Amino acid sequence: MYFHAGLILAVIAISFGIAKALKLSVELSMLVAAIAAAIVHSGGAIPVRHLVEGSFTYLDVCLIFITATFFMNLIKESGGVAFLVRRIVTAFHKSRALCLFFLTLLLLIPGALTGSGATTVLTVGTLVGTVLTYMGISEKRVAAKIFICAAMSAAAPPVNLWAMMAAAGSNMPYVGFFIPLLVLSLAGSLFAMFFLGGKGKKVELSEALKELPEAPAKMNWVRVGIPFVVLIFLIMAGRIWPHSIPTLGLPFMFVVASIFAIFLSPKKLEILKIATNTINTLIPLVGIMIVVGILIQIMALSGARGLISLAVVTLPMWVLFAALWLILPVSEGLLQYAVAPLLGVPLILLFNMKGMDAIIALSAMAVMWPVGDILPPTAVVGRATVMELKFKGRYYKDFLKTSLVPMGFILLIATLFLIFSNELSFLVGG
Repeated sequence: MYFHAGLILAVIAISFGIAKALKLSVELSMLVAAIAAAIVHSGGAIPVRHLVEGSFTYLDVCLIFITATFFMNLIKESGGVAFLVRRIVTAFHKSRALCLFFLTLLLLIPGALTGSGATTVLTVGTLVGTVLTYMGISEKRVAAKIFICAAMSAAAPPVNLWAMMAAAGSNMPYVGFFIPLLVLSLAGSLFAMFFLGGKGKKVELSEALKELPEAPAKMNWVRVGIPFVVLIFLIMAGRIWPHSIPTLGLPFMFVVASIFAIFLSPKKLEILKIATNTINTLIPLVGIMIVVGILIQIMALSGARGLISLAVVTLPMWVLFAALWLILPVSEGLLQYAVAPLLGVPLILLFNMKGMDAIIALSAMAVMWPVGDILPPTAVVGRATVMELKFKGRYYKDFLKTSLVPMGFILLIATLFLIFSNELSFLVGG
């Protein structure tokens, strides 16, 4: 049994390595590894049923991803994002601290609603980066700040894909994560924003406003705010009136909020074009969610997943606490979302068996993982940041090196949350 499971793991690793050497994408490389493992396990046949079942494992997560990103793209195309950035700059240009604080909150919103740090970079990254530049912050620090805030936005509630996938794999309801995730993501993003941008000057208002796109003349706080109010109300209604409100699901909530955004837009939106662009943008991310489901299905079928789980749960706790801060980000850079069910599930089961608060522990890990989105070979959010900001410096010696201290701070507080999970259990809420 152990030999067979080990053989499957070896096949997956070798197949993935060969596919990457042939310069296939991460998604295709993982698919090749899954199919190769499936063929070896079944003795030459392809278990089509398991491949199909695995592809639907994270269908609900994909629907959340798509509808949430569509909602944020509607807000952006209607001029809502430009309106918010211009209002923040106009209102707080005389106070550097307040301007940085509200820009941080704005950066957290897209990823918090979609679960994707890349969405934050693509929707508000350039606009916020422009403002930061006019505050006298260097190019490499601007890029580092946008990345860290984008990573923390993906970790922020209500949608944290790593926590959702690990919770689903361990039969744990995705409830009680809001406050722990909010505390960790907000602390990490604010530290990055003020550590990297604490010194400088106030915003050069006239110059910044010239660079920022104009918002539609009829755009106002009501038009941009009501869709978010509707979304928050729908999310909270099920918690406030659990026996009176039917379970709507986050995808439906985002669709309803999107309808409000369309009708309240001060200009006519090309809905089909926005929807098409949304799908085109999300194809790699949705693709990897599908492939992750297939890979996990094959690993569970062959016993490889159980072997990894056994290896994890037999490690001493002090080893885990000393190593997870490095293992989780590196594994995210290698496999992206696949690490959540692959490593997250056995770790949660172990922590629960040891009497630790599983929600706090998973929240801590779900904040460590997105930090790795700057690391090769995938570096999805890191690459999106340097491309969107047109970063001219060196990726490793300038961009990555500048990001290391904020990354270290986030990994430190997340590790402390792991170690003192029971003492922090008061943070668990709805």
